[in-house]
Amino acid sequence: MSTWEIWLAIVAMMVVTILLRAGFLLAGERVVLPARVQRALRYAPAAALAAIVVPDTLLWHDRFMFSIGNPQLISGVFAIAWYAWRRKMLEMILLGMTVFTVARLYL
Repeated sequence: MSTWEIWLAIVAMMVVTILLRAGFLLAGERVVLPARVQRALRYAPAAALAAIVVPDTLLWHDRFMFSIGNPQLISGVFAIAWYAWRRKMLEMILLGMTVFTVARLYL
């Protein structure tokens, strides 16, 4: 590819990205999503977070490891259990990091 073709591709991708991301903002209240879609979109942040966190939790040294030898999995289980019990985000983070550090050092 030549230099001008590369710049043309970059500018085209920029324009498409801006139009897609700003589409709902530019349309304003003229576009109304169905109630079913609005309910489904409430779960999008949690689904995106799970899609990022779960694979990383199950990988240890670039291998799928669903066992007690995976400190990330152990700390995740402890953190989830703690949050389910106490509903305190800061405590969950501190416990998860502490369990991860201890498990990483001793496993």
